[in-house]
Amino acid sequence: MQCPFCGHSETSVLESRVAEDGSSLRRRRECQKCSKRFTTWERVEGPTLFVVKRDGSRQPFDREKIVTGTIKSFDKRPVSIDLIRQLADEVEREVRRKEVSEISSKAVGKMVLKRLKNIDKVTWLRFASVYFELNDVAEFEKLIEKISA
Repeated sequence: MQCPFCGHSETSVLESRVAEDGSSLRRRRECQKCSKRFTTWERVEGPTLFVVKRDGSRQPFDREKIVTGTIKSFDKRPVSIDLIRQLADEVEREVRRKEVSEISSKAVGKMVLKRLKNIDKVTWLRFASVYFELNDVAEFEKLIEKISA
């Protein structure tokens, strides 16, 4: 494991812990050269799963895209990064439970929306506006009515 501070390749593991959901392993490490500490995460990589985009292209599933997409929606909202990562973990688990080799980006977006609705309605609206490709105020008004109901 390479140190993120100095780039040295020799580190020692100080502590290992299984994450709450049991799907990953957290390790605290210390660099042998600069003595700085950092955390790494290990998770089991299942079979390659592809996401089919709206234009028909395919790309490997990447949970970090869920994290970055929702971070944009949560901008200036009182939500922790841990909650965002938990949401991404839940979506990834749901996708992998389906035991398919491909899933549409639309299906992944629906999974994210379902969880956002229970966390923060403003964030849900922001994410939904991109997901549904809203173009005018009337469409926003319909979406606001939908979430208010």
